[in-house]
Amino acid sequence: MRRVILAVVSTVVGLVLLLTFKTHSISGGSGSAPPAAISTPDGGAASGVAAAPASGGATAGGSTAGSRTVTGAAASTMYGPVQVQITVKDGHVATARAVQYPKTFQQDQQINAYAIPELNREAVTAGSAKIDMVSGATYTSRGYISSLQSALDQAGIGA
Repeated sequence: MRRVILAVVSTVVGLVLLLTFKTHSISGGSGSAPPAAISTPDGGAASGVAAAPASGGATAGGSTAGSRTVTGAAASTMYGPVQVQITVKDGHVATARAVQYPKTFQQDQQINAYAIPELNREAVTAGSAKIDMVSGATYTSRGYISSLQSALDQAGIGA
């Protein structure tokens, strides 16, 4: 009887340790924030990391003639809010960038150093919120997609 109890307890402890083990790390990372914008090849220029807007809500504003910038609602995730800003030109997404995303801890910075640029690229390429999630950045991807959909809705771009 004692062996059975010991085997069950050992199995449970082993499973808990296995499931809480953090597997992803990027070696040689500088800890710097990832680029937060991507643009299309047809003219928009990429920009660096943008500061988060002062308000947590969705905002819209104009930028240049024929284009407008829309910021989606911030999506809460387990690790912090994610908020996306898009520039719409001629009815299509010209640029997409995350203006707010988790970056408090080094692991957040490592994960988002590769996830955010990939999500930005996917958003511009797809022109919709139907983009692939980034492996290893599930929460950030879900938040990004949610905020992106909010921005697309405000811009009047159909799914």
